[in-house]
Amino acid sequence: MNPRIAGVCAGVLGATGVATGASGAHALQGMLAARGMQGVWETAVHYQLVHAVALLALAGWLRQGPGPAASRAAWAARLWIAGTVLFSGSLYVLALGGPRWSGFATPFGGVALIAGWAFAAAAALAG
Repeated sequence: MNPRIAGVCAGVLGATGVATGASGAHALQGMLAARGMQGVWETAVHYQLVHAVALLALAGWLRQGPGPAASRAAWAARLWIAGTVLFSGSLYVLALGGPRWSGFATPFGGVALIAGWAFAAAAALAG
């Protein structure tokens, strides 16, 4: 993965994470509270922001060049991006009243996030 792409994705995830967090705390607060989904929304925002920061750090690591560590770090980046979209995205949809079947993506996103952390650890061991 190109470090610039990882950095751009980190920026997009970070910016949209702050925006969705602010929306949940202000514009959507009443609706989320009435549906009992405020905690779900906050969990989605939390995971999105944590992985945006981790992805930004990983983008810096990817600048070191090719090798086993970079390859594993690239997989960590891919998995964190996909996992964040699946995990947080499905929680946002559920919190907003989307179809219950959209929650089917949440555990796949969680597994991708965990696998990304395993690849990050493998990259550290290889580097």
